[in-house]
Amino acid sequence: MDTIFAEATPPGRGGVSVIRLSGSAARATLESLVGAVPEPRKAYLRALRDGDDLIDRALVFWFEEGHSFTGEEVAELHLHGAPVISNRLSQALLARGLRRAEAGEFTRRAFLNGRMDLAEAEGLADLLSAETEAQRKLAMRATEGELGRKSDAMRSKLVRAGALIEASIDFADEDVPEDVPAEVFELIAQVRAEIAALLFSYPATERLRHGYEVAIIGPPNAGKSSLLNRIGQREIALVTNIAGTTRDVLELRTDLRGLPVTFLDTAGLRDSNDPVESMGIQRARERAEMADLRIHLSESGDSTEPVRDGDIVIRSKVDLIEGQDKGVSALTGEGVAELLDIVYDRLRVRAADSGLVGHKRQAEALARALTALEVESDLLPEFLAEAMRQAAQSLAAMVGRIGAQDYLDEIFASFCIGK
Repeated sequence: MDTIFAEATPPGRGGVSVIRLSGSAARATLESLVGAVPEPRKAYLRALRDGDDLIDRALVFWFEEGHSFTGEEVAELHLHGAPVISNRLSQALLARGLRRAEAGEFTRRAFLNGRMDLAEAEGLADLLSAETEAQRKLAMRATEGELGRKSDAMRSKLVRAGALIEASIDFADEDVPEDVPAEVFELIAQVRAEIAALLFSYPATERLRHGYEVAIIGPPNAGKSSLLNRIGQREIALVTNIAGTTRDVLELRTDLRGLPVTFLDTAGLRDSNDPVESMGIQRARERAEMADLRIHLSESGDSTEPVRDGDIVIRSKVDLIEGQDKGVSALTGEGVAELLDIVYDRLRVRAADSGLVGHKRQAEALARALTALEVESDLLPEFLAEAMRQAAQSLAAMVGRIGAQDYLDEIFASFCIGK
């Protein structure tokens, strides 16, 4: 493979800029710039020169093949964080035959060299895009290879079951213990239960990865936009006394105690002859239908729309009603903290069901394995053995042991340059 390089730190001015090299020429290239660096994984402070040009003084390392992130020979140069310095070093590297890395290419090489499985790579992508503590914890479980270990354990059971089935085929005319078929189906039942548990947690895990949506719905002038502004503590939505001011769906992304939550301000729900407002109302209903949770807001405290299980129905503008303390006031902030407590509690229950499988590709592989294991006790041993093989292959595909090529471009395209 080509030797590649990229800036591993965000572009722009900063305290330190890190340039990473990976490939068979990484150490040789490093030494052509800074002189001999005999020991791997040891920091050297060296003058960085391209010919007679002193580029910078840098802290440099190199890692031997098989003991680096990518599995290849890797070098790192820690420079002062001025863009002109990293740009000058890039020119020197290009002149030495290196090329700029593509998005996610370092991680892609790590996968291809067996340094991580595909589920770990997906977890790393999730970690890099995590915005909340709950998303970080979820991603860390994936990057630590927990799903891969689970897959290997299930595959081991299927291999054991397959071996017992093959024994019953090969030695059908000899004395085969009678409990062999019983053990086979016991192993199948165990794997099916484990797969079912992983698939059960998939919807909750997928929602936690992408974040939850909470739609604020209700009639015009109920205070929906004002409530959104109060939650965001800034003016996000335009607020007037004119009904129908909000025409489109406005979004506020928040970190609600570690949960990723997007609040949606929607058009006031009513019958309208205005075609533009009607389009906004239709869009509001569609987004509200897809939302994880809905807040029904009105001055009366009643809902004009069907209420789903888990929805919140609450009175608005309680500051205008003397003696009324049950509801919210976007003007004074009264009741807003309590409303957010309710939202958090409702979503926290859903997040508690999250597990290890948070990607559609993973869930589809598990579903194929589960389908393959839908076998009857009177199935011929030859067909039973084939079912074990298909299920094991699906589990291997889930973590990229086989059949990963079709997914690589899609997965690694989400990474930044330098990772």
